[in-house]
Amino acid sequence: MSQTVILSTCRVATPNGSRYLQQLCKHWAHKFEVEFDPGHGRIAMPEDRTVTLTATPEALEIRLEAPKETTAHMRHIVDSHIARFAFREELAFDWQPA
Repeated sequence: MSQTVILSTCRVATPNGSRYLQQLCKHWAHKFEVEFDPGHGRIAMPEDRTVTLTATPEALEIRLEAPKETTAHMRHIVDSHIARFAFREELAFDWQPA
C-alpha cells in the first residue's frame, strides 16, 4: 500500500535564512540523513518525509514532502524548530500546497 505524498512550500522572510538552515540541518544530522551547505540543505527522514531548504539574502524557502496524514504535523515540527532558533525575531510561516 503506497501513501499519497503531499508537497508543501513555505517562504519565511528573514535575513538569517542561511543560519537557520544550517542549525536545523546540524540539529537533525544525528537522527536523519542530512546534506547541506550555507545555501541549500536536504533532510531525508523515514516514511517518505523530506525537507529541502534554500537560503536567500531575504528568506528561507522550505519545501516539505510528506505523506498526507503527516503533513500538518511535519509543518508544525519544522516551524517550531526554526522558530526556536530564531527566538530574536518574529517569523511568519505561510505554508502553501505546491
